Amino acid sequence: MSMMNWSEYRGQVTSRLGEIAKASPDYIKGYQGLSGAAKSTGLLGAKVNELIALAVAVTRQCDGCIAVHTPAAIAAGATKEEIIEALSTAAAVNAGAAMVYSTRVLDAYASQNA
Repeated sequence: MSMMNWSEYRGQVTSRLGEIAKASPDYIKGYQGLSGAAKSTGLLGAKVNELIALAVAVTRQCDGCIAVHTPAAIAAGATKEEIIEALSTAAAVNAGAAMVYSTRVLDAYASQNA
């Protein structure tokens, strides 16, 4: 059982983005330029780019990104197991980043008790 109708949600997001594009075409063009630049060399290939996008989507908690990049990853040839591995790496890096960033709290604590 699916938690959400992802195709329907993707359609809703796309529709709202269409509204934004009408009101501010430069906003959307700027995003498209950035997105296109990230893939312009083709060195990583579509599948790796989509796996990275999904990993970032999870760490940024972006449902719209998940709705867009999951079918794109599948279309690029990503398997369920490859997607899970990318997500596992994202979770580990996110946890590691939180652990490393925790040292800043100790630094702030030390500066208050100097």
